[in-house]
Amino acid sequence: MSTPQDDHSHENAEQDVIAVDADDNELELVNRLEAHTGDGIRHRAFTSLVFDGEGNILLAQRAPDKRLWGTYWDGTVASHPVEGQSQEEATRQRLEEELGISPDQYGDLRLTDRFEYKRYFENAGVEHEVCAVLQVTLSDRDLDPDEEEVAGLMWVPYERLHSNPEWYRQLRLCPWFEIAMRRDVR
Repeated sequence: MSTPQDDHSHENAEQDVIAVDADDNELELVNRLEAHTGDGIRHRAFTSLVFDGEGNILLAQRAPDKRLWGTYWDGTVASHPVEGQSQEEATRQRLEEELGISPDQYGDLRLTDRFEYKRYFENAGVEHEVCAVLQVTLSDRDLDPDEEEVAGLMWVPYERLHSNPEWYRQLRLCPWFEIAMRRDVR
């Protein structure tokens, strides 16, 4: 469990996120740590799902030292755009930083869904997000994961994963990814 001192020493603790209304309209900038503590502050976020040409989705296991949902499986990267940054720009940046995926490995980055959710994680914090779902299909599956962000990677047949909730629930999925799965993003 993280302590308040640990929280403020986290590399992202001083960053701002974009507080939004239920329709994803920007309201103001708020401190990232404040947005994820107490009852949380609704803010803009995204999850990017990476597919290959054969219908497989890339799951990424979050690094164990992540403050929220460490070691849980995500579908593939998730983060928050910063002020002045589009969801697409933020997605490209995180794909490159976390997995070494460059834009020349895909050409079809697209927004496919958006939803609001709120979930508490143990005693460590909360997510209250309007989460955009973006997807890419890789033409080249070469990856170079950042070990500080990613603990493991796994390619899984998307249809099999989506059709078998009893199987994917055993993986300890991040809540935003499980919601996206239930909404059938494909």
